[in-house]
Amino acid sequence: MNDTITAISTALGVGAISIIRVSGKDAIKIVNGITKRKKLDKVESHTINYDYIVDGDNVIDEVLISVMKAPRTFTMEDVVEINAHGGISTTNYILKLLLKNGCRLAEPGEFTKRAFLNGRIDLTEAEGVMDLINAKTDKSHKLAINQLNGKTSNLIKELRQDIIEILANIEVNIDYPEYEDIVDLKTKDIGPKMDNLLKKINKILNDSNNAILINDGIKTSIIGKPNVGKSSLLNRLLNEDKAIVTDIEGTTRDIVEGKISLDGLLLNIIDTAGIRETDNLVESIGVKKSLELIDNSDLILYVLNNNTELSDSEKEILDKLKDKNYIIVINKSDLPNKLTLPEGIKNVVQISALNDTGIDELKAKIKEIYNLEEIEVEDMTYLSNARSIALIEEAKNLLEEANKNIESDIPVDMVEIDIKEAWSKLGEIIGETYQEELIDQLFSQFCLGK
Repeated sequence: MNDTITAISTALGVGAISIIRVSGKDAIKIVNGITKRKKLDKVESHTINYDYIVDGDNVIDEVLISVMKAPRTFTMEDVVEINAHGGISTTNYILKLLLKNGCRLAEPGEFTKRAFLNGRIDLTEAEGVMDLINAKTDKSHKLAINQLNGKTSNLIKELRQDIIEILANIEVNIDYPEYEDIVDLKTKDIGPKMDNLLKKINKILNDSNNAILINDGIKTSIIGKPNVGKSSLLNRLLNEDKAIVTDIEGTTRDIVEGKISLDGLLLNIIDTAGIRETDNLVESIGVKKSLELIDNSDLILYVLNNNTELSDSEKEILDKLKDKNYIIVINKSDLPNKLTLPEGIKNVVQISALNDTGIDELKAKIKEIYNLEEIEVEDMTYLSNARSIALIEEAKNLLEEANKNIESDIPVDMVEIDIKEAWSKLGEIIGETYQEELIDQLFSQFCLGK
C-alpha cells in the first residue's frame, strides 16, 4: 500500500458533477501537479479549494478539490477528491492525467480495503459499506447503517470478551490446580457462562434470518395450471401490466419477474409457465423451470381456479408444498365455487385478480407467515451475510462440543482447545484474524472507486 491509487467514484455518464478520488502518500503532490494554481500542498486539511485542472497550457475543467490529510480520512491516508463537471470525456481525461502523473488505477473496493487494512474499519463495517450501496428498502438501509457504525461489530466483540473470561478461568485452573479458592469449573463457573454464551449466539442466529430477508428479499414464485390467473396476480401485485394476459393456454413460456416492497422488505416475484403436459418444446422447458422453482423459492403462491374442480396433478403439487412456505391463492372468487380443498390445507386466500379484490388479504398473509410485524426496525444489529453467519455457526458448534466435554469431565485443557478455536472464528467475522485470499475476494465484489 505504498503507492497512490485513483478511480472515478461516481457513475460514469452525463451529469452535474463527477468525482475522481485519489488516496496515498503522494495524493496531494500528484493532484497539485495538474492544477493551475499549484497551492494544494499549502492548504489546510479538510478544505474545499477552487481551481482548474490543466494539461500543460490546456485548461481541462473548472473544479472544486477536497483535500483531506491523514490520518483523519476514510483510508487513513492523504485523500484528494476532484469534483469535476459531469461528462464522460472530461472525467476520463482527468483520470488519465492522474495515471500519467504517478497514480495507479484502483482495484474494485480498494479504497475500502485500505480503510480496513489501516484499522479504520473492521470487516463487518466494510461489508456494511457494500450493503449500504446496494440497499433497496428502508430496512436494508437501516441494517447497513448499523453495520457501518459498528453496532454489529460490538455484538461479536462482546461474545469474544465472554469467551476471554471463560478462558481466563480455565487458565487459572490449569496453572494453579491446588489453589483452594478456585470455584468448581463445571457447575459454578464455566457451565453457566457457556450456557449464557450459547443463548446469545442462538439469538443472533435467529435474528440473522431476518437480516437475510431484509437484504435479499423473499424469493416468491407464482405457480399453477395455465389460465388460473398467475400473470394477472403478478400484475396486480406489481400494479403494472408486466406479464402478458390472454385466454390462450401457454402464453407464459418463460419466467417473468418483478419486485415489490412489503413493509420495507423486498418480494422478488416470479410468474412461471403454467404447469401442464405439453408437446411444445419451448413451453415444456418453461414448465420444467416452474417445477424446479418449487424447491428453490422461499415462498410459493399456488394459484387455483375457484370455478373448477381440483385435478390429480394439482393434488400432487399440493403434496409437494407441505414442507414449504406457501399460500393457496384461490382466484376467480367472483365465479361460482366448484373447488374443494383436501383436509389440513392452511394459508388459503381468496382473490379476484380481474376485480382486484383480496390482494390486501394476500399481502397480510405474507406478512403473517414471515412475522414482518415482529422484525425490529429501530435496533437492527444483525449479521446479514453468508460469510458471517457461517462463521458464527462454526463457533456455536465448537462451543457446544466444549459444553459436552465439560459435562463428560474431559480435562479442562482439552476443553480449552475448542473454546479458543471458537474465539478465533468470531475474530474472523470482524477481521481480527483473516486470510489474505479472503480479503482479496471480499473487496473484489465492491464497485470501482469505493
